[in-house]
Amino acid sequence: MMQNKYPQKPGIDFILKQAFFYWNKTLVFQLMFSMLFFGIFLTSLFFFGERYGILEQNQVLAEAFKEGTKAYIEKVTELSATENYQMFTLAIWATTAFLYPLNIGMFQIFRKLDLNEKIELGDLFVGYSGLNFFKYLGYYLFWFMIYRLTVPTILLAIIWVAMTVFVAPLMFFTNKRIFEALSLNFKALKMYFIEIMVCVMVAVLFKYLGFILFIIGGLFTFPFWNAMIYSLYKSVFSEKG
Repeated sequence: MMQNKYPQKPGIDFILKQAFFYWNKTLVFQLMFSMLFFGIFLTSLFFFGERYGILEQNQVLAEAFKEGTKAYIEKVTELSATENYQMFTLAIWATTAFLYPLNIGMFQIFRKLDLNEKIELGDLFVGYSGLNFFKYLGYYLFWFMIYRLTVPTILLAIIWVAMTVFVAPLMFFTNKRIFEALSLNFKALKMYFIEIMVCVMVAVLFKYLGFILFIIGGLFTFPFWNAMIYSLYKSVFSEKG
């Protein structure tokens, strides 16, 4: 059985360099990840937007915006209260939950890179294999329910992200249950708070920077978050068989 302990405290510069190394070495798979993610997400967005009449409301919102911020907010509030909008929102949430296991595939690819093993396209879908899909789907739904409650506070949302940053890799590499992984994550956060928070902020900034500066480049930078998580995980935990 694998055991987890905390090695010598890693430097932030080392963690960042290691994350960029994994990202740079797997750019083709980063692109595939993004194309799959946005292909499915946008298809779902337009399909359910059309199905529930959300897309046709864009013109109404545009007209309200011309009238002023107050009119726009009132119209958005009115739209948000409709059953169709709520069904549309649930459909989009379900789509993001379905896509979450793609992240597990990136961890598999990084591990194969470490082991100098041949990386295949099928590795990207390891999170959908057998019971894995239901395990990670269940975790994401649990994570998202709490995240949604913390988002309005911003600070609590950031803390929740930091408290769960290692849960998925711990579940995948060491077969920990959700609450076992949460406990280990919390212990790691107390010991490496600065390192984790700095790396989380860098990962979020770089993840979306590609869209802001290069647009298409965002397809490469969007999955960077996984490389940072894996680098942090490797630096904070050591697996002993």
